[in-house]
Amino acid sequence: MASSPVPDRDAPERARLDFTRRLSYGDYLHLDALLGAHQPVTDAHDEHLFITVHHVSELWLSLVVRELRAAMEQLAAGITDAPLKGLTRVVRAQEQLTAAWEVLKTMTPADYLQFRWAFGEASGFQSAGYRMVEVLLGNRNPTFLKPHAHRPDLYGPLDAALHAPSVYDLTLRLLARRGLPIPAEVLERDLTRPHEAHAGVLEAWLTVYRDPERYWDLYELAEKLLDVEDNFRAWRFNHLTTVERTIGLKRGSGGTSGAGYLRRALEVVLFPELWEVRTHL
Repeated sequence: MASSPVPDRDAPERARLDFTRRLSYGDYLHLDALLGAHQPVTDAHDEHLFITVHHVSELWLSLVVRELRAAMEQLAAGITDAPLKGLTRVVRAQEQLTAAWEVLKTMTPADYLQFRWAFGEASGFQSAGYRMVEVLLGNRNPTFLKPHAHRPDLYGPLDAALHAPSVYDLTLRLLARRGLPIPAEVLERDLTRPHEAHAGVLEAWLTVYRDPERYWDLYELAEKLLDVEDNFRAWRFNHLTTVERTIGLKRGSGGTSGAGYLRRALEVVLFPELWEVRTHL
């Protein structure tokens, strides 16, 4: 005996079709505003690609900032397990940021020159979102905040973050609270400057890495921070190669040396002792 057909609950006629008085997908995401922000200045085909990649990157940077701040609040409260989730999300978002350069690399130098003149001195160097990520991770230079001096809504939060502990500062304070001998000059350093490698901090991390069972949460946190820096380096390297493929050694639109500036940026080490500890184990 043939069984009766099972009704298709996903049939199109069962879907909600009238959104006159209901919140639709586009309404919820404010797609009119989002897509309306794509406003190329020229008729060049690849300018839309250029804007899209940078818009998407800014959204990912915003998420990274949000997750870093949440993880840092937990670290400041002495919590070590919950921040791992947020930092893992940061790592995944960084992967998306790095992958965005691969899309941009499909633009040739000739494509870029069709609209390069249109945005004048605008440059990713002026990205407040990227700068906030750098400050929270500990790469600090007050000069880099100057492009935002005319925008108190941007400069204020950046300056506040510059004078507050970085994610690594909070981690080292956590180690000190756990009884590990972090030197006072490290804990009381000028927060507006980058952390510099210190033998005392290295010794503290060696204690953790030599006894991971005892210090498992700190050990796991250290490895997660290294994941973040690893991906940060990957993003910067892909940025450099994209610039070199597109403009060679020309100066950047914002006045930097372009590829030269980005190549020097690759030398920045955010968490030096976490890299150095491997040599001494």
